Amino acid sequence: MASTACFVIVSKNDIPIYEAEVGTAPRKEEVAYQHQFILHAALDIVQDLAWTTSAMFLKSVDRFNDLVVSVYVTAGHTRLMLLHDSRNEDSIKSFFQEVHELYIKTLLNPLYLPGSRITSSYFDTKVRALARKYL
Repeated sequence: MASTACFVIVSKNDIPIYEAEVGTAPRKEEVAYQHQFILHAALDIVQDLAWTTSAMFLKSVDRFNDLVVSVYVTAGHTRLMLLHDSRNEDSIKSFFQEVHELYIKTLLNPLYLPGSRITSSYFDTKVRALARKYL
């Protein structure tokens, strides 16, 4: 069974700073655009939910057909968003927690400007490895 997963990190200013198609399903350009559209459409829901709970992992916040949007909000209001078709919330939470730790390490880099795109090949490789491990 093919797995669909699209991962995006969105800054507190609603600017995507990292994007990756991390699923095992065949990639098509128009499907990738659709995934981005679904994730960005869920930002309003995330904005409303983030202020009503103290939890960082918001679980599934939106659905589109058989795809689910899960979100993790950091203390600095950076949103880690995952569009997926899996049902295992524990592994998704673990994925988010480890990516959050990796993101914090990136923020601690004195050469990284917070809010700018993450272009590090190391970061990309680690995110994809975490996706293979958990998703």
